Amino acid sequence: MASERPEAPAMEEGGSRIRRRVSVRKRSRPSLGCACVAPPAAEPGEEEEKDVVAESRRRKTAGVQPAEHYDSDSEDMFGDYDSFTENSFLAQIDDLEQKCMQLPEHGKHATEIANEDINSESIKNKLSITTVGNFTELQTDKHAKNQSAQEDVAIEPEADVLYDVPSSQVLYFENLQNSSNDVGDKCAKGKDQKSLSHNVVNEEVSHNCIEQPQQNDEPSSKIRTSSDVNRRKSVKDYLKSAMTGNAKAQTPVISRSKQLKETLLSEEINVAKKTIESSSDDIGPFYSLPSRVRDLYAQFKGIEKLYEWQHACLTLSSVQERKNLIYSLPTSGGKTLVAEILMLQELLCRQKDVLMILPYVAIVQEKISGLSSFGIELGFFVEEYAGSKGRFPPTKRREKKSLYIATIEKGHSLVNSLIETGRIGSLGLVVIDELHMIGEGSRGATLEMTLAKILYTSKTTQVIGMSATLNNVEDLKEFLQAEYYTNPFRPVELKEYLKINDSIYEVDSKAESGMTFSRLLNYKYSDALKKMDPDHLVALVTEVIPNYSCLIFCPTKKNCENVAQMICKFLSKEYLKHKEKEKHELIKNLKNTGGGSLCPVLQHTIPFGVAYHHSGLTGDERKLLEEAYTAGVLCLFTCTSTLAAGVNLPARRVILRSPYVATEFLKRHQYKQMVGRAGRAGIDTAGESVLILQEKDKQQVLELITRPLENCYSQLVQEFTKGIQALFLSLVGLKIATSLGDIYHFMNDTLFGVQQKNLLKEKSLWEVTVESLSYLTEKGLLQKDAVCKSEEEVQYNFHITKLGRASFKGTIDLAYCDILYRDLKKGLESLVLESLFHLVYLTTPYELASQCKPDWMIYFRQLGQLSPAEQNVASLLGVSESFIGKKASGQAIKKKVDKDIVSRLYLSFVLYTLLKETNIWSVSEKFNMPRGYIQNLLTGAASFSSCVLHFCEELEEFWVYKALLVELTKKLTYCVKAELIPLMEVTGVLEGRAKQLHSAGYKSLTHLANANPEVLIRTVDHLSRRQAKQIVSSAKMLLQEKAEALQEEAEELLRPPSDLPGAVAPNRKL
Repeated sequence: MASERPEAPAMEEGGSRIRRRVSVRKRSRPSLGCACVAPPAAEPGEEEEKDVVAESRRRKTAGVQPAEHYDSDSEDMFGDYDSFTENSFLAQIDDLEQKCMQLPEHGKHATEIANEDINSESIKNKLSITTVGNFTELQTDKHAKNQSAQEDVAIEPEADVLYDVPSSQVLYFENLQNSSNDVGDKCAKGKDQKSLSHNVVNEEVSHNCIEQPQQNDEPSSKIRTSSDVNRRKSVKDYLKSAMTGNAKAQTPVISRSKQLKETLLSEEINVAKKTIESSSDDIGPFYSLPSRVRDLYAQFKGIEKLYEWQHACLTLSSVQERKNLIYSLPTSGGKTLVAEILMLQELLCRQKDVLMILPYVAIVQEKISGLSSFGIELGFFVEEYAGSKGRFPPTKRREKKSLYIATIEKGHSLVNSLIETGRIGSLGLVVIDELHMIGEGSRGATLEMTLAKILYTSKTTQVIGMSATLNNVEDLKEFLQAEYYTNPFRPVELKEYLKINDSIYEVDSKAESGMTFSRLLNYKYSDALKKMDPDHLVALVTEVIPNYSCLIFCPTKKNCENVAQMICKFLSKEYLKHKEKEKHELIKNLKNTGGGSLCPVLQHTIPFGVAYHHSGLTGDERKLLEEAYTAGVLCLFTCTSTLAAGVNLPARRVILRSPYVATEFLKRHQYKQMVGRAGRAGIDTAGESVLILQEKDKQQVLELITRPLENCYSQLVQEFTKGIQALFLSLVGLKIATSLGDIYHFMNDTLFGVQQKNLLKEKSLWEVTVESLSYLTEKGLLQKDAVCKSEEEVQYNFHITKLGRASFKGTIDLAYCDILYRDLKKGLESLVLESLFHLVYLTTPYELASQCKPDWMIYFRQLGQLSPAEQNVASLLGVSESFIGKKASGQAIKKKVDKDIVSRLYLSFVLYTLLKETNIWSVSEKFNMPRGYIQNLLTGAASFSSCVLHFCEELEEFWVYKALLVELTKKLTYCVKAELIPLMEVTGVLEGRAKQLHSAGYKSLTHLANANPEVLIRTVDHLSRRQAKQIVSSAKMLLQEKAEALQEEAEELLRPPSDLPGAVAPNRKL
């Protein structure tokens, strides 16, 4: 930075200090251009000092190592010199000025020399300033170039010109570029030498040229000196105003390494876009994706190479042409990785949103935790649509794209909202995991509706379905208009066995009987053990554990607990020593999550490395046990069939305790899912499954293991109110099809339409369509309008009523929509707001009430503990204390009371108590209910509360419920103390983990987003490195989503409306 010299003779030392760089730190900013530094010819008294300074500068310039960059995140604004203290740069100027005031004679002489220097400099260099793009280039004549070359102090082109300027000044200098031409003209023309002397510092730095004025021995008589007052203000005022102003301005906090990474990624994405758009066979660095994606898979998941089938699938011509695709492989074959790569292509290269539909909330949360890290690194959002979470319609992003990960029900609502707002075209890809579920009950009907609407309304959205258990693929191919790919590959060989008495047979499709003898079990059983363990489970288990993992699938939840206890009775004490410390930590954490309570079965079995796993566990318990099993702390799970379709927990050996699920005989696809858990890729060389059976079931089992998989059949008509009626209501509500002909045409394109010959025996599809529309009209959900097309032909169109729109927007089961309307209407007349009890009753799910069997003594006791206002709620519903008292005492009751209302009120007691106590264990004991059932009730109530909220938003008469239900939904979703809610917003953080994090000092989303995973591991018990990284990534993702949503909202508010009256259209340049 050039400096004026007001006191040359008397202030040589001070002058040399002023000429020093303000900061030697390297800036993490791109270079604004090249510059030459020409040091002044030193005076005799200064020559030695100048050599030292010049040599120091050379070292600073040449000595900057490429690897040693400084991240601006860790820099303060002014560095070591930029403060207004007595040691600051400005303080030094103050000292010099005081000396100047005391030595007027020297000041006069110095002014003359300074002005001579500047005049000489301007004449010699003949400055010419040219603006090129965003950079200002300084051009000098040959004399100046030669002179600077002789001095040999040129800054290398690669070095950052502003590397030694404080961060507070860089922003100021960048802003000065806008006015650089005007200042440059003054300099070049030489009209005002005083102005030049005052502005030399800012002018020269703003043009990326840092020069020192050269001393000229020839006196000049043409230079006019300025007054003492103006001279004193020259440096101080300009620098002080600049530094003060820029101290208030926020310097962009971006490290140079991060800039380089983002630039490289952006370039690779652009190349990938061109590769995808072209017809070339070149698949790019990593299947048309940046090489950064390959590196992230190696870093986050340890995947360095794809299987051959994955490569073959990704390079299929149908995939390259973006045709719809169904692919099927055995469990653990690596299906999900192919889907993830295709999703990343859509998000990064084609810049479209993606929807991934998964069957269960737990799998949604597991997938979000796994993909949030990719979103942070690659610049897209990962959004959760499960339970009560999800925004409808989703936030419209202008730059970053979104990956929506949703359950079947939430995915349907999301698609409806996109169609309604005309944004379905923004959805580039839809991926469905477990596609075979399209044939399973009401959830299958919902999945079919979702896919049928996407196919009908958007021709640009690609659909990809995957499953391990598909049979009637031709029907699905026709419905989805898709190609099909299959491969028998398994990363680990699976050997299937059958056990009858002491004999074990291997499943052999080549053998005539379907099996061949393998071996006899060699295990010494005592008489007591034979009675306790007739199926020889202990013998089968001890061959594997504790060095390898094992799963035992049991027919019922109670059987899971009994088997776990029985096995532990006969395990030796050696098993207690295996990972003893980790087991102790697990028990401690389970007690913490249960508020000091722990299931006595788990208390007994965990020290042996054994635990049960079924829906009776709370979410916190299930998560802790799954983490312990994955880490090898637990080696044996006794579980129900739901684990096979849930989170991925593979094992060396899988044992099927019986060929039954509850009382129903196993289906082929259930069997394949269970045995598919055997064998862990990268850990085991083989996987084994053992199905235990009795002689009486032998023939059925042989048929089970040899017959093909079950066909998938449409559930639209079987699930009447949740199927075809709900579909027709949404078709009219979304204006996809509003006439009888259009609706019939739509139905022909569904899976039901494809399979109508097999599914419809007595009625035609036309008759089913007419009947369903008539039912909706009679129920007041649709209205029929006659439109005369001609004198002979009349066409009937349908439009949706207010109640119909509320029902479909709230995704309310049509069997209950009129009951819900009546309940809400009646509630308006006498809504009790003294407590949440009345609102909780209104949001208790109807379908759960029909399955509830109250304990009448507990019911009577709870009713008596209500406040007078709360008892008034029961009276309004027609449930009196005398009625419950008679039921509790077993007396006969003549008065008729609606059973569903009584049961629903009982469940409301459970939920209301849980909201007050927030402890599932205490509520479980109070109502004598399994804690897992209570948690499922809470989850169902939170989801239904969200549905009721959307229902009320469509009906003006229910405006009062809107604000009330927003808060209630939040309470039901988290059901914890208020301070834990921000932490539980992060995917995968449940109550137990939230308490741990809060105790460790992480009290907000911002704390988690900025946490160091290594510090988390040290401060939070039983937290693995992988889990810590996932929590931090998920928190960062959520924080980014919230920040961007606020930013976009602010920009939208500040943007002038396009239809502003009197607005003048911008002039177009011709």
